[in-house]
Amino acid sequence: MWNGEHMKNWRNLFLKRLLKGETQDGHVNVLASRGEVSAGKGRKIYSQTEPVQEYEPVPGQRGKDVEWAPCSLVVMNRMFEIAKVTAEDYVIDPGSGDGRMVISAAKLGAQALGIEYNPRLVELSRKNAAKEGVSDRATFAQADLFSTDFSRATVVAMFLREDINLKLRPKILDMRPGTRIVSNIFNMAEWKADEVVEVEDEDYYFKNHTVYFWVVPAKVGGTWKFPDGELILEQNFQMIDGALKSDSASTPISGKMTGDRIDFIADGRQYTGRVSENLMELEDCDGKREKGLRKITTQPLAAVASTLIEC
Repeated sequence: MWNGEHMKNWRNLFLKRLLKGETQDGHVNVLASRGEVSAGKGRKIYSQTEPVQEYEPVPGQRGKDVEWAPCSLVVMNRMFEIAKVTAEDYVIDPGSGDGRMVISAAKLGAQALGIEYNPRLVELSRKNAAKEGVSDRATFAQADLFSTDFSRATVVAMFLREDINLKLRPKILDMRPGTRIVSNIFNMAEWKADEVVEVEDEDYYFKNHTVYFWVVPAKVGGTWKFPDGELILEQNFQMIDGALKSDSASTPISGKMTGDRIDFIADGRQYTGRVSENLMELEDCDGKREKGLRKITTQPLAAVASTLIEC
């Protein structure tokens, strides 16, 4: 029987192994085990249901890709706040375990899908969703997270492991620009988060947690045709550099992509605009607008190369 002291000892050992990438398989999911993890002092979105007698997941149990581990409910709720989840969203949780993340999103009014390889956890998730009265908005698929299509999601909420995040990174970067990604504890290496938030939960087994947040950037790397020259963009994830070129000058630019929004500075002047596939609209600080700018060459994706302009 797992008591609080056993859980603390397991958590310390298991999290160290996780952070070092030493686990071999299993699912690290945003769940509490056996109803023992408190939601803490934050606003509780999901109330732990009574254990399902037929099947109870155990912390550290092996799964297909990572080991299953509990997560603070306070952190989970803060993840949704950072991602600004509303009833307009479609949330996907890759590695959904007993469905806690999906059910919580559904209780905020969102449509949500959990992807879970373990069929017993999928069954448990569906029962938990029914008990919480959100089966119409919380659905679950018994599937491999690497082969599942994420393209419908407006928000992807994850508690996996950094190496698993990195395997998913190409799929995520191919998602619709503006898709919000939020991860508990684990980042995505060179793709630096747009926001990093430290969260404390005094009532959990360890106090300090880190939440990472990204917005999928539009891919803008390449050469864009201007009426009097070219904009050459080099993109490294959401960050862009390059030059604004004319017959008489070449002005360096630097900026950032936030979804389909481009912001950059050239020669002290700010530019802002929107990108839609191979079309761009820009406005400078004086309100001068350039519409219908077209991409004439595309930069190959290196680390996910894209180009960006700031306004």
